[in-house]
Amino acid sequence: MRAVGHAAISLDEPPEIEVVPGSYDLPGARLLDLVQIMDRLRRECPWDRKQTHESLVPYLVEEAYEVLETIHGGDYGPPLREELGDLLLQVVFHARLAQERMGTDGDGFDIDDVADGIVEKLVRRHPHVFADVAVSGAGDVADNWETIKAAERAAKGETASALSGVPMGQPAISLAAQLLRRAGRAGAPASLAGDLAPSAGARLFALVRETQDAGLDPEAELRAAAREYRRRVEEWEGARPDTP
Repeated sequence: MRAVGHAAISLDEPPEIEVVPGSYDLPGARLLDLVQIMDRLRRECPWDRKQTHESLVPYLVEEAYEVLETIHGGDYGPPLREELGDLLLQVVFHARLAQERMGTDGDGFDIDDVADGIVEKLVRRHPHVFADVAVSGAGDVADNWETIKAAERAAKGETASALSGVPMGQPAISLAAQLLRRAGRAGAPASLAGDLAPSAGARLFALVRETQDAGLDPEAELRAAAREYRRRVEEWEGARPDTP
Protein backbone atom coordinates (compact mmCIF):
# COMPACT_ATOMS: atom_id res chain seq x y z
CA MET A 1 0.00 0.00 0.00
CA ARG A 2 2.87 2.37 0.72
CA ALA A 3 4.40 1.62 -2.68
CA VAL A 4 1.10 2.38 -4.40
CA GLY A 5 0.82 5.63 -2.44
CA HIS A 6 4.34 6.75 -3.35
CA ALA A 7 3.74 5.92 -7.00
CA ALA A 8 0.50 7.90 -7.00
CA ILE A 9 1.91 11.08 -5.45
CA SER A 10 4.87 11.02 -7.81
CA LEU A 11 2.53 11.62 -10.75
CA ASP A 12 2.29 15.09 -12.26
CA GLU A 13 -1.38 15.13 -11.30
CA PRO A 14 -1.73 12.89 -8.24
CA PRO A 15 -5.17 11.29 -7.89
CA GLU A 16 -7.27 11.74 -4.81
CA ILE A 17 -6.85 8.76 -2.50
CA GLU A 18 -9.39 7.90 0.15
CA VAL A 19 -8.19 5.59 2.92
CA VAL A 20 -10.93 3.74 4.78
CA PRO A 21 -9.54 2.55 8.15
CA GLY A 22 -10.08 -1.16 8.69
CA SER A 23 -11.33 -1.83 5.18
CA TYR A 24 -8.61 -4.45 4.67
CA ASP A 25 -8.55 -5.77 8.23
CA LEU A 26 -10.20 -9.10 7.46
CA PRO A 27 -11.32 -11.57 10.15
CA GLY A 28 -8.23 -13.33 11.43
CA ALA A 29 -5.89 -10.44 10.70
CA ARG A 30 -4.79 -10.26 14.34
CA LEU A 31 -3.46 -13.78 14.02
CA LEU A 32 -0.67 -12.27 11.93
CA ASP A 33 0.29 -10.16 14.93
CA LEU A 34 0.42 -13.28 17.09
CA VAL A 35 2.74 -14.97 14.59
CA GLN A 36 5.05 -11.93 14.62
CA ILE A 37 5.04 -11.80 18.43
CA MET A 38 5.91 -15.50 18.58
CA ASP A 39 8.78 -14.99 16.15
CA ARG A 40 10.20 -12.21 18.31
CA LEU A 41 9.78 -14.16 21.54
CA ARG A 42 11.60 -17.11 20.02
CA ARG A 43 14.49 -14.84 19.06
CA GLU A 44 14.73 -12.58 22.11
CA CYS A 45 13.21 -14.32 25.18
CA PRO A 46 15.58 -16.78 26.93
CA TRP A 47 12.68 -18.91 28.22
CA ASP A 48 10.85 -19.12 24.90
CA ARG A 49 14.11 -19.73 23.06
CA LYS A 50 14.92 -22.91 25.01
CA GLN A 51 11.51 -24.60 24.65
CA THR A 52 10.97 -27.77 22.63
CA HIS A 53 7.91 -29.73 21.51
CA GLU A 54 8.46 -32.03 24.49
CA SER A 55 8.87 -29.28 27.07
CA LEU A 56 5.65 -27.60 25.93
CA VAL A 57 3.49 -30.72 26.32
CA PRO A 58 2.45 -29.99 29.94
CA TYR A 59 1.36 -26.49 28.97
CA LEU A 60 -0.65 -27.76 26.00
CA VAL A 61 -2.53 -30.22 28.20
CA GLU A 62 -3.00 -27.66 30.98
CA GLU A 63 -4.37 -24.99 28.64
CA ALA A 64 -6.79 -27.45 27.04
CA TYR A 65 -8.15 -28.39 30.47
CA GLU A 66 -8.44 -24.74 31.47
CA VAL A 67 -10.62 -24.15 28.38
CA LEU A 68 -12.70 -27.15 29.43
CA GLU A 69 -13.02 -25.83 32.98
CA THR A 70 -14.16 -22.43 31.71
CA ILE A 71 -16.82 -23.96 29.48
CA HIS A 72 -18.11 -26.20 32.26
CA GLY A 73 -18.28 -23.14 34.48
CA GLY A 74 -20.42 -21.32 31.93
CA ASP A 75 -17.90 -18.47 31.62
CA TYR A 76 -18.48 -17.90 27.92
CA GLY A 77 -17.31 -14.26 27.83
CA PRO A 78 -13.86 -12.83 28.57
CA PRO A 79 -12.70 -15.85 30.61
CA LEU A 80 -13.28 -18.23 27.68
CA ARG A 81 -11.72 -15.76 25.25
CA GLU A 82 -8.59 -15.57 27.41
CA GLU A 83 -8.27 -19.34 27.80
CA LEU A 84 -8.75 -19.91 24.07
CA GLY A 85 -5.98 -17.39 23.46
CA ASP A 86 -3.67 -19.33 25.77
CA LEU A 87 -4.50 -22.53 23.89
CA LEU A 88 -3.99 -20.83 20.53
CA LEU A 89 -0.55 -19.73 21.67
CA GLN A 90 0.42 -23.37 22.10
CA VAL A 91 -0.52 -24.12 18.48
CA VAL A 92 1.44 -21.13 17.20
CA PHE A 93 4.40 -22.02 19.43
CA HIS A 94 4.61 -25.59 18.15
CA ALA A 95 4.30 -24.38 14.55
CA ARG A 96 7.12 -21.89 15.18
CA LEU A 97 9.38 -24.67 16.47
CA ALA A 98 8.59 -26.79 13.41
CA GLN A 99 9.32 -23.83 11.14
CA GLU A 100 12.92 -23.82 12.38
CA ARG A 101 13.37 -27.31 10.94
CA MET A 102 12.36 -26.27 7.43
CA GLY A 103 15.26 -26.79 5.07
CA THR A 104 17.17 -29.01 7.49
CA ASP A 105 15.04 -32.17 7.42
CA GLY A 106 11.84 -33.46 5.95
CA ASP A 107 9.43 -32.80 8.80
CA GLY A 108 9.50 -29.00 9.05
CA PHE A 109 6.40 -26.86 8.50
CA ASP A 110 5.02 -23.48 9.48
CA ILE A 111 1.73 -22.04 10.72
CA ASP A 112 0.47 -21.60 7.16
CA ASP A 113 0.99 -25.31 6.54
CA VAL A 114 -1.02 -26.04 9.67
CA ALA A 115 -3.86 -23.80 8.49
CA ASP A 116 -3.69 -25.19 4.97
CA GLY A 117 -3.94 -28.75 6.26
CA ILE A 118 -7.05 -28.14 8.33
CA VAL A 119 -8.69 -26.13 5.54
CA GLU A 120 -8.20 -28.98 3.10
CA LYS A 121 -9.46 -31.50 5.64
CA LEU A 122 -12.60 -29.51 6.45
CA VAL A 123 -13.44 -29.04 2.78
CA ARG A 124 -12.80 -32.71 2.05
CA ARG A 125 -14.90 -33.92 4.99
CA HIS A 126 -17.84 -31.62 4.29
CA PRO A 127 -18.88 -32.55 0.74
CA HIS A 128 -22.46 -31.58 1.64
CA VAL A 129 -21.21 -28.00 2.03
CA PHE A 130 -18.41 -27.69 -0.52
CA ALA A 131 -19.62 -30.25 -3.09
CA ASP A 132 -22.92 -31.68 -4.28
CA VAL A 133 -23.45 -34.43 -1.67
CA ALA A 134 -26.95 -34.33 -0.16
CA VAL A 135 -27.58 -35.14 3.50
CA SER A 136 -30.79 -35.44 5.48
CA GLY A 137 -29.37 -34.48 8.86
CA ALA A 138 -26.50 -34.66 11.33
CA GLY A 139 -26.53 -38.47 11.25
CA ASP A 140 -25.68 -38.53 7.54
CA VAL A 141 -22.93 -35.99 8.16
CA ALA A 142 -21.37 -38.22 10.84
CA ASP A 143 -21.60 -41.30 8.61
CA ASN A 144 -19.98 -39.49 5.70
CA TRP A 145 -17.27 -38.20 8.02
CA GLU A 146 -16.34 -41.71 9.13
CA THR A 147 -16.39 -43.03 5.56
CA ILE A 148 -14.09 -40.24 4.41
CA LYS A 149 -11.76 -40.78 7.37
CA ALA A 150 -11.54 -44.50 6.52
CA ALA A 151 -10.61 -43.62 2.93
CA GLU A 152 -7.96 -41.21 4.20
CA ARG A 153 -6.43 -43.88 6.41
CA ALA A 154 -6.39 -46.34 3.51
CA ALA A 155 -4.67 -43.76 1.29
CA LYS A 156 -1.96 -43.36 3.95
CA GLY A 157 -1.51 -47.13 4.17
CA GLU A 158 -2.79 -47.20 7.75
CA THR A 159 -4.69 -50.09 9.26
CA ALA A 160 -8.36 -50.29 8.42
CA SER A 161 -9.31 -50.85 12.07
CA ALA A 162 -12.21 -48.78 13.33
CA LEU A 163 -10.01 -47.93 16.31
CA SER A 164 -7.20 -46.42 14.25
CA GLY A 165 -6.35 -42.93 15.36
CA VAL A 166 -7.78 -43.25 18.86
CA PRO A 167 -5.22 -41.50 21.12
CA MET A 168 -4.38 -44.05 23.79
CA GLY A 169 -2.77 -41.40 25.99
CA GLN A 170 -6.02 -39.58 26.74
CA PRO A 171 -7.72 -39.85 30.16
CA ALA A 172 -8.87 -43.42 30.74
CA ILE A 173 -12.60 -42.72 31.04
CA SER A 174 -12.61 -40.80 27.77
CA LEU A 175 -10.44 -43.47 26.16
CA ALA A 176 -12.81 -46.28 27.12
CA ALA A 177 -15.81 -44.29 25.93
CA GLN A 178 -14.22 -43.50 22.57
CA LEU A 179 -13.15 -47.10 22.00
CA LEU A 180 -16.68 -48.30 22.77
CA ARG A 181 -18.23 -45.71 20.43
CA ARG A 182 -15.90 -46.56 17.58
CA ALA A 183 -16.32 -50.30 18.03
CA GLY A 184 -20.09 -49.94 18.29
CA ARG A 185 -20.28 -48.01 15.02
CA ALA A 186 -18.20 -50.74 13.38
CA GLY A 187 -20.67 -53.39 14.58
CA ALA A 188 -18.38 -55.06 17.12
CA PRO A 189 -20.34 -57.44 19.39
CA ALA A 190 -20.96 -56.20 22.91
CA SER A 191 -19.59 -59.49 24.25
CA LEU A 192 -16.05 -58.31 23.46
CA ALA A 193 -16.29 -55.95 26.42
CA GLY A 194 -18.05 -58.42 28.69
CA ASP A 195 -15.31 -60.84 29.65
CA LEU A 196 -12.28 -58.65 30.26
CA ALA A 197 -9.78 -59.92 32.81
CA PRO A 198 -11.21 -59.50 36.33
CA SER A 199 -9.87 -56.28 37.77
CA ALA A 200 -10.91 -52.88 39.01
CA GLY A 201 -10.20 -51.64 35.50
CA ALA A 202 -12.62 -54.14 33.99
CA ARG A 203 -15.33 -53.00 36.41
CA LEU A 204 -14.70 -49.38 35.50
CA PHE A 205 -14.81 -50.28 31.80
CA ALA A 206 -18.15 -52.02 32.30
CA LEU A 207 -19.48 -48.96 34.10
CA VAL A 208 -18.42 -46.75 31.20
CA ARG A 209 -20.29 -49.04 28.82
CA GLU A 210 -23.36 -49.03 31.07
CA THR A 211 -23.31 -45.23 31.23
CA GLN A 212 -23.02 -44.92 27.46
CA ASP A 213 -25.85 -47.40 26.94
CA ALA A 214 -27.99 -45.07 29.04
CA GLY A 215 -27.25 -42.26 26.58
CA LEU A 216 -24.91 -40.41 28.92
CA ASP A 217 -21.33 -39.19 28.59
CA PRO A 218 -19.30 -41.03 31.26
CA GLU A 219 -16.58 -38.39 31.34
CA ALA A 220 -19.12 -35.63 31.88
CA GLU A 221 -20.98 -37.66 34.49
CA LEU A 222 -17.85 -38.37 36.51
CA ARG A 223 -16.71 -34.77 36.18
CA ALA A 224 -20.09 -33.56 37.45
CA ALA A 225 -19.85 -35.91 40.44
CA ALA A 226 -16.33 -34.67 41.14
CA ARG A 227 -17.53 -31.06 41.02
CA GLU A 228 -20.31 -31.84 43.48
CA TYR A 229 -17.85 -33.58 45.79
CA ARG A 230 -15.52 -30.58 45.63
CA ARG A 231 -18.42 -28.27 46.48
CA ARG A 232 -19.35 -30.38 49.48
CA VAL A 233 -15.78 -30.51 50.78
CA GLU A 234 -15.41 -26.75 50.45
CA GLU A 235 -18.76 -26.29 52.21
CA TRP A 236 -17.62 -28.62 54.98
CA GLU A 237 -14.36 -26.73 55.34
CA GLY A 238 -16.22 -23.44 55.57
CA ALA A 239 -18.47 -24.80 58.30
CA ARG A 240 -15.69 -26.17 60.50
CA PRO A 241 -14.97 -24.16 63.63
CA ASP A 242 -11.57 -22.53 63.64
CA THR A 243 -9.01 -24.55 65.55
CA PRO A 244 -6.09 -23.02 67.40
